[in-house]
Amino acid sequence: MSHDDRGGLPSMHATTILMVRKGGRVVIGGDGQVSLGQTIVKGNARKVRRLAKGSVIGGFAGATADAFTLFERLEGKLEQYPGQLTRACVELTKDWRTDRYLRRLEAMMLVADRDVSLLLSGSGDVLEPESGVMAIGSGGNYALAAARALEDGPHDAEEIVRRAMGIAAEICVYTNGNLVIEALEDAAVRAG
Repeated sequence: MSHDDRGGLPSMHATTILMVRKGGRVVIGGDGQVSLGQTIVKGNARKVRRLAKGSVIGGFAGATADAFTLFERLEGKLEQYPGQLTRACVELTKDWRTDRYLRRLEAMMLVADRDVSLLLSGSGDVLEPESGVMAIGSGGNYALAAARALEDGPHDAEEIVRRAMGIAAEICVYTNGNLVIEALEDAAVRAG
């Protein structure tokens, strides 16, 4: 059993979050499993949600309370910089790296609006994927590999997320098949 640096408690392992942008849609899916050590403590956690009155979707991997704090902070940045997801994320990661309290938060996030997809981390990363696929969490590499294998095929973004998350759930013991999926249409599709 692994322990974290906050008093020797068992560390929480949880989740796979996958983001796919294809065919005019961006989709983020996440599983519902939360594990404490070798025990599943919850199977239906909601780690993917809508932000900024539905114009942004996001998912998190890591400590749940930490992620909720980060989502709240991101909501504040999105209010401060409406319609500017990248700027809001850069400002959040600046705070995350420099603020004494936020620095201790252990989570990663995938966020997207109709135009941009980003990965955020406490080490100051604000990364846009080279392709339309990005994943985080304990099963992230499995989901990422599966999604990349599927992205050139006939499947739409949501089907890729569902299939790749299913593969990750079959491989990663910290990932289950209880999915929450959120999607947005790209700006170009909405205008067309």
